[in-house]
Amino acid sequence: MVEAGQALVALPATLTSSEAPVLKEEKVEEVLARLARGEAVVAVARAFGIDPKTVRAWRARGQYVPRRGRPRCSILDGYAAWLTARAPEVDYNAAVLTRELGAQGYTGSAMQVSRFVRPLRVAARVGQDATGRFETAPGQQAQVDFGQRKLWIGDGYVAARLFVFTLSYSRRIYAQAFPHERLPALLEGHERAFQHFGGVPAQIVVDNAKGAVLHHGRDAVVWHPTYADFAGYYGFRAWAHAPHRPQTKGKVESGVKYVKRNALAGKRFGSWAQLNDWLLEWATTVADTRVHGTTHEVPLARFPAERLTPLGSRPPYCQERIRQRVVPKDALVAIDGSRYSVPVRYVGETVTVRELASAYELRAGETVIARHPRLGRHRVAMEPAHYAGLLRPGGGRSLLPPAPPRWDPGYPVEADVAVRDLATYAALVEEGAP
Repeated sequence: MVEAGQALVALPATLTSSEAPVLKEEKVEEVLARLARGEAVVAVARAFGIDPKTVRAWRARGQYVPRRGRPRCSILDGYAAWLTARAPEVDYNAAVLTRELGAQGYTGSAMQVSRFVRPLRVAARVGQDATGRFETAPGQQAQVDFGQRKLWIGDGYVAARLFVFTLSYSRRIYAQAFPHERLPALLEGHERAFQHFGGVPAQIVVDNAKGAVLHHGRDAVVWHPTYADFAGYYGFRAWAHAPHRPQTKGKVESGVKYVKRNALAGKRFGSWAQLNDWLLEWATTVADTRVHGTTHEVPLARFPAERLTPLGSRPPYCQERIRQRVVPKDALVAIDGSRYSVPVRYVGETVTVRELASAYELRAGETVIARHPRLGRHRVAMEPAHYAGLLRPGGGRSLLPPAPPRWDPGYPVEADVAVRDLATYAALVEEGAP
């Protein structure tokens, strides 16, 4: 087999392929070098396993000469002009062209036609996928997307879904990590971004994920009713890009890559909260202050020109579920098949469970007493601080062990050691002292 980067060497014109094998360029050079050192032709031929006439021919040439390609004839040569003109009219369909050639007397295979048409198709489609950059006015548009990145959170190597919100004019970024991409995560990401930027853009371009779009037909987009209501509540116009055209939201696509490759490279986090704290810090100290590769300006410097609609005094969009639970004796509140701890002093009291996109918030009245990331079913989330004074540092209970059974008939009575107060022994020592 010929190695990459090595050319095949043609035989001299005086030889045919039946007389000797084709040699690589390096072998030819070695043959000529040995001959130059005075080695016999027969010895060199024997060393390389080739005919002595081949060695003599290369000696006569004195240098490597590449093989000259031989012209090849094809059964399609007589139809080349017609094929070149006809192929674009049938969208380069080789089956159609083969059928039409057959009516003209062509007797070759469809594979030959396909090989002829392939370079014509490729050349015709060069540049068709190119997309011009589309810039928007300040405050007009933002783009939203989710990316995925596996990373270490605590002792687990998990897949984090990265919500990225990019303002199209200034290129400022807001990023937040969630354990899923469902509708609650999408809404929470939007709201946090609005709060971060202090306003709402006129239009938001979203992906065709089920959390926002139920169906994207040729003539209309069927929006998820909750997302449509959310858009109306905040007064922005939602727009879903065409299926299989992610370049339509290229600004946020680049933003997702930037978050994954810059903010999260080589990072490890103790919790989801720590991960999101870092994403917010990174967005404000790194992403906002860099010189953007497309605008060649600093996003934070362009941001004052953004004309966002102020949030005003409107409260957050109320989509979360509210439930109530009585705290059991183990201070673990059951929610959706798993259990979450609250401080033990609330045992027996009724608490409110507020379900957020990625967490559960437990309240006693208006006071938040616990907040836990949402877990899968049949899991337990215990915060050691909730059990202060009841748990050892290692996790076990610190209560004194119970007294040993004294009436077990299988345990010998004489094995018991009498337990006396230490003061008794101290008195005996003092009596025996001189």
